[in-house]
Amino acid sequence: MQEAKNPKRPFYFMDDEHPKPPPTPPPESGPVQLPEGVVARPDPPARVIDWDGFNSRALEARKEVERMREPLLVNHYDCDGLSSGAIVCAFLEKLGKKYKVHTVRKVDDALIGSLASEKEVIFTDLGGGSPRVDELGGHVVVFDHHQTKGLRHLQLNPHLFGIDGGTELCGATTTYWALRALPEAAIVGAIGDMQYPLIGANRRLLDELSARGIVQASIDLRFYGRMSRPLPQLLAFADDPFLPGLGGSEERCAQFLENIGLGKKEPNGAPAASSGAKSPSPAPAGADPRAWRTYSQLDNAEKKKLVSALALYMAELSGGPYRAEKLVGETYLFPRLSSIPELYDAGEFSTLLNACGRHSKPQVGIDVCLGRPGALEQARALLAEHRRALREGVDFAYKNSRDFGPFLFLDGRGVIDDGIIGVVAGMLYPGGRKKPILAIAYEEGGKIKISTRGTKKLVGEGLNLGLALSKTCPLVGGVGGGHAIAAGASIPPDKLDEFLKLFPQEIEAQLKAK
Repeated sequence: MQEAKNPKRPFYFMDDEHPKPPPTPPPESGPVQLPEGVVARPDPPARVIDWDGFNSRALEARKEVERMREPLLVNHYDCDGLSSGAIVCAFLEKLGKKYKVHTVRKVDDALIGSLASEKEVIFTDLGGGSPRVDELGGHVVVFDHHQTKGLRHLQLNPHLFGIDGGTELCGATTTYWALRALPEAAIVGAIGDMQYPLIGANRRLLDELSARGIVQASIDLRFYGRMSRPLPQLLAFADDPFLPGLGGSEERCAQFLENIGLGKKEPNGAPAASSGAKSPSPAPAGADPRAWRTYSQLDNAEKKKLVSALALYMAELSGGPYRAEKLVGETYLFPRLSSIPELYDAGEFSTLLNACGRHSKPQVGIDVCLGRPGALEQARALLAEHRRALREGVDFAYKNSRDFGPFLFLDGRGVIDDGIIGVVAGMLYPGGRKKPILAIAYEEGGKIKISTRGTKKLVGEGLNLGLALSKTCPLVGGVGGGHAIAAGASIPPDKLDEFLKLFPQEIEAQLKAK
């Protein structure tokens, strides 16, 4: 466990001196209005949202945390878990309280046993889906957004109040709603949890923070990785929208870029082919003179050329007109962090935190959020390792995934680390997947880590992977759960065959019932 530190706070440490919950949204609110060019998810089914109840629970959770003397924070290891955990740390430090941090990958028997003697525990981004949390005898507060049946202990969870925790509030925005610390971290958590474009309660937070100059939302190319991914990789892994014929192949994407005059840079720093636009600055000393640029390194004319070329490409494929607006969407920048490239863009910030958590250095990610000296330099090194591991993992996945009928199967045992197996699964056949994918890897202790990923279309047809895993895993001595579109589990290694018989039965039943 990590002991808390209390250094001088960075300028973006807190939101308000006197935090308060956001105002209760009007009960008659209709569909959230998004800017032109932003593509939202389909409207959720009609449901009753108890905003008053949610705000009341948020205030109750805040007061309970304020009463704690020296709590233990237990947070999940992914971007959302680190973001929400950092929000708790910031809040406790504002109050001058000591605390400890324990970052985990799941709630299991071992964790519950280790917490038995703790008098004060705060969970973020996990805990709500495990009834065993109620076995803890001390003061417990849970900030979670995964599917839950409720707990005896105090829990702030959007699902309990008719709010979709898979699309409208993540762990970080749920935690922020109550504690009002580290506003940038709240948005990063949502983006890292794939909840973009921001809708529902997330949208209300965005509107508030945008009005105060904390977040800048603008319309730009929607593809993830605009700041960090080389252009061929940016196009190859584009998911929303998917680029048929280009997706999944960096080689084909590289050729596409060369053909439109956006190839690699020449040794003098100029584009390999003339684009009619102002030349970019020369590459920095020590950089590869023939390296691919990122989207953020293109000038405005080059960006327009790329979007236009992609729109024309998609129109030729579809045999009809294709609106360029389908390629662009809302992006989120942090003006207060504009001098730090890795933190300026919410998507890039989320990747940095994922690199820390998934490579066993979660405290580095929390320290980045809190502005600790030296944390950013450590995180940059982890990010380089993260990208290398993902490239190798995706390459293996494309060559070794198999079609098991109702789902795609990727056996990454001994090859892909359990910390990134879910990320790799999500990058496999982006946008072109018509079936859910189930990927496995070894985790500590010899158990099998299971990561599942669906699509928005499949969820709309009735797929709920979190429910499927929560039902099937206990039957083989494991634990599992999560969201409808993405979920994870852990099972004994000798029960894999049995599980692989149960899982397809459950998802087929879900889709058939719809």
